[in-house]
Amino acid sequence: MTPKTKTHTYHAIVKSTITYAAETWCLKAKTVAKLNSTEMDFWRRSARIFRKDKIRNTIIKQKMNVTRSLLEDIKTKQLQWYGHVSRMEEGRLPKEVMKWRPPGRRKRGRPKRAWADGIRGLMGEKGLMEDDWNDRSTWRKKIL
Repeated sequence: MTPKTKTHTYHAIVKSTITYAAETWCLKAKTVAKLNSTEMDFWRRSARIFRKDKIRNTIIKQKMNVTRSLLEDIKTKQLQWYGHVSRMEEGRLPKEVMKWRPPGRRKRGRPKRAWADGIRGLMGEKGLMEDDWNDRSTWRKKIL
């Protein structure tokens, strides 16, 4: 298979399978590490380079013409989903679920990271404000 065919295979099968329902994931450090290692394992195997060759990931990505990482695509999908749900009219179930907060207190210990916290962090990375989702075309330009 040519590198171009391998790239098409990656986008059509591998990436779509790995990122299924990624819009709702809470990205933790362990998950991010697994995603990055899985992605690089595919590109390394596609380039027929072994780990013992000690070739850097950046060089492998250049060789395989990789432009965006899997993690960047997931973050973009999450922001697209947030904007989509935020623009929904009040009373729609996805919007109600996104706004819902469980009653009572959490258990003792380190609080679990919520999806909304991750979205706020992504918005901060991209320089987005809380109400930027109102204008769909501007929102899409900023998140891509």
